[in-house]
Amino acid sequence: MFHFWNRKIFIFNVKNYIAMQENTLNRLSARTLAFAAIFAAVYAVLRLVPTFPMVGLPGASFSLSDAIAPLYGVILGPYVGGFSIVLGTFLAIGLGRPVSFMFLDFLPATINALSTGLLLKRKWKIVVSVYAVLLLAFLLNPLSLLLVEFPIGDAKIVFPFNWMHIIAFLMLLTPIREKAVQWVKSPLATQNSKGLALIAFIGTMMQHLTGSMLFEVVLGLWLKVIAAEAYKGIWATVFYLYPVERLILTMLATVIGAPILRALRRGKILEAG
Repeated sequence: MFHFWNRKIFIFNVKNYIAMQENTLNRLSARTLAFAAIFAAVYAVLRLVPTFPMVGLPGASFSLSDAIAPLYGVILGPYVGGFSIVLGTFLAIGLGRPVSFMFLDFLPATINALSTGLLLKRKWKIVVSVYAVLLLAFLLNPLSLLLVEFPIGDAKIVFPFNWMHIIAFLMLLTPIREKAVQWVKSPLATQNSKGLALIAFIGTMMQHLTGSMLFEVVLGLWLKVIAAEAYKGIWATVFYLYPVERLILTMLATVIGAPILRALRRGKILEAG
């Protein structure tokens, strides 16, 4: 009889535990869906706000949503953050945002969010692999510009077009990567901002590489909207513009994201560690 009652108590406790877990999962799922929908709507609205013009594509421009793409991975995680960006991109198209890359417009920012989210989860090997593939694909593309020659006084300096992408890639291979993750998770405001800036920089450089590949493959090789011989001049101009553009986006992501992260953690909406 004693063993019989023990077994009944054990089964009752197991059932209660399962029911509690199911309720927790349901609450988390509902909250996740709510966050995904809200962030998708915000992304869609910001995607309608133009920022820098796209060189070589008259009338096209980057959008303000590019500044918050890394935050989606940091706040929502790689998969929910990436899904929110995909959904937000198509919402923006429905609201009138022109399609630039045969409906693949979601890819650059999605890569950004996936990468920053995976870095926060310390799955850095996946991010390194994706970055290496993107960089290699760009370098091997016949429409890419590998080296830029510019004058300094009477001399001419040859510099790699992808110098800033290489810096971000090297950051992934050094202890800076882990430090940045620790700082993002830190409750200290200064460290939090510093870590977010580093993570956002890596994410925005990966976004730029992905966008550059779409710019070449979709518009140059598939649709032939841009003549192959025009790319050398386009990339020669972009060489001077993209470092400024990417640093501005990184700073905006940090200025916007750092206080949001702290607020979410204070409200226990986002875990501190």
